[in-house]
Amino acid sequence: MISGFSSNSELVQSLIRDGYIKSQTVARAFLEVDRADFVWPGNEKLAYVDEPLVLGDTGQTISAPSMIAIMLEALELKRYEHVLEIGTGSGYSAALISRIVSPGSVVTVELSYRLYLFARKNLERYSNVIPVLGDGSKGFPPYSREELYDKAVIMAAAQKIPDELLSQVKNDGFVLAPVGGRGYQDLIKKWKNGREESYGACIFVPLRSL
Repeated sequence: MISGFSSNSELVQSLIRDGYIKSQTVARAFLEVDRADFVWPGNEKLAYVDEPLVLGDTGQTISAPSMIAIMLEALELKRYEHVLEIGTGSGYSAALISRIVSPGSVVTVELSYRLYLFARKNLERYSNVIPVLGDGSKGFPPYSREELYDKAVIMAAAQKIPDELLSQVKNDGFVLAPVGGRGYQDLIKKWKNGREESYGACIFVPLRSL
């Protein structure tokens, strides 16, 4: 039997203790967003386990809290920022991002209609999150150059970081993504100017496209 913690706060304290959460802003977001609100119905008892959990029979998962914490720290999010997320899943990571950037905003794109509906319901209380049904591999182009995203993050494994996503972030912006083949990737931060930085090995489900 998989063992976990009995509350969201216990889970967060463990992530802090183990060094996954390093900043007060990320810690505050994790405390404000209860993972139990985003797991698939029937998995509530596993909500505070630091492991990925399947989202029904969609073939997708809600990532392990420790992995999401690593990504949020790597994103170096700030208030007022406008962030693009690819791969909404259940909406958990979008909700966490929204708490950090508020009163900034998060546009989150999901390809699966079932997950889009599930996440949209989960995110109703997060007014600065905009769920979008669409092909995230193409991003979600802003209406004008003045509305380019500060940063973008892909919550699924990509063979490479799509140029279309890089074109949608500001000149000093970047895209964070797991890059590699099925079963093993490197978490890569790639700036618009081409510079890259690695945050180590990870495992994500593949990024899907139409």
